[in-house]
Amino acid sequence: MATEKAARKKKAEPQRTRKTETVPEHPPKEMVTVFIMGKAHRVPADATIMGAIEYAGYQIKRGAGCREGFCGACATVYRLPGDYKIYTGLACTTLVREGMWLAQLPVIPAQKPVYDITRLEPNVSTFQKLYPEIFRCVACNTCTKACPQSLQVMDYIQAAIRGDIEKVMDLSFDCLSCGLCAIRCPAEIVHYNVGLLGRRLYGRYLSKKSPELEARLKEIKEKKYEKEYRELMKTSREELKKKYYARDTE
Repeated sequence: MATEKAARKKKAEPQRTRKTETVPEHPPKEMVTVFIMGKAHRVPADATIMGAIEYAGYQIKRGAGCREGFCGACATVYRLPGDYKIYTGLACTTLVREGMWLAQLPVIPAQKPVYDITRLEPNVSTFQKLYPEIFRCVACNTCTKACPQSLQVMDYIQAAIRGDIEKVMDLSFDCLSCGLCAIRCPAEIVHYNVGLLGRRLYGRYLSKKSPELEARLKEIKEKKYEKEYRELMKTSREELKKKYYARDTE
């Protein structure tokens, strides 16, 4: 009996050895060192800055919104080893790099005039009154270099100086108001607010009226879609996500 048990035990041992030597199904990721809030952290090399911050154990309470590059809430500045330049980007779309030293800017302080759009005129005088600092622009183009959307920021400021409101609207249309342009400007211009004024002036006074839009607004005021709104309000988060992303496949 004892001999038979020992034989069975000996026969089973190689199986345990082979199991221990099995190659892991998911090998460790390539890691890089980044400096967050002045402290070094090892993070996955394929992580975004935002992902690396959370991987390092920080909870982002401010400076995170859409997480997909559309809201501009995660403005970030960083330097790279051996490079004198200071770089800018959005934490949700910029990948980490070895030795990156980064700092997030969840809000950029900026003066913003209060105005009634119905009392403004669509001309250069409006820009002169509300944003006189644009006339200090030295055309250095640092605002354009800082833009994570690759917008021609300097060009729309120059358009504002000329009173070309349609050009301001067109060139600033995809602005996220992240503020990275403003932190680099030697003339202290708040470019994104200038662009916002240009888009508002164009929309109020210069854009062609859309009969389809007017019809849809009328339907909304008449509460034509009230039933659908109420159904959406009761829908679960997972179901809302399915409906939202289904738009890309329809």
